Amino acid sequence: MRSFLKILVNIRVYLLALLGIALYYAITVHHLSLWYVFIGGSLLGVLFGKVFCRWGCPMGLFMELLMSLSPDGKIRQMYQYHKVGCPIAWVSGWLNKFSMLRIGVDKSSCISCGKCDKQCYIVAMEPDTFSLYKPGKSEPGSSFTCSKCLKCVAVCPNGSLQYTTRRLKK
Repeated sequence: MRSFLKILVNIRVYLLALLGIALYYAITVHHLSLWYVFIGGSLLGVLFGKVFCRWGCPMGLFMELLMSLSPDGKIRQMYQYHKVGCPIAWVSGWLNKFSMLRIGVDKSSCISCGKCDKQCYIVAMEPDTFSLYKPGKSEPGSSFTCSKCLKCVAVCPNGSLQYTTRRLKK
């Protein structure tokens, strides 16, 4: 399962392009109601958390491309601001705290290498507030802004981070 997740994370941008273009096509050519998109994105939020933005949204694809132009992270903050007008981002972001699948940390096996935090765009934007492994900091995966790119899970060298149905114990 872990290697399958790594493969998915590595091809996520391609999946985003495929799904985003397909959704754009369905909306513009076949006149798919935005209500269906909203309901579908919200239901995904119940199950997976805020995945729609990073795994299937046409605007998410555009923002992903913009973010790739700025390796220093300045444009990454802009990724957060485009979500202000998106009701799917509001609902699924709120559902991050309650979704069935979550990013869980097994602190007993964590070696505190910090690779997860280096991959997390939320930690990059607010390092004083969020960390996946540092004590006393909030978990980015439960925050409103986490879009479940799962890079943190894929980069963990010993599997201390998992995308799972239960929260791992300390």
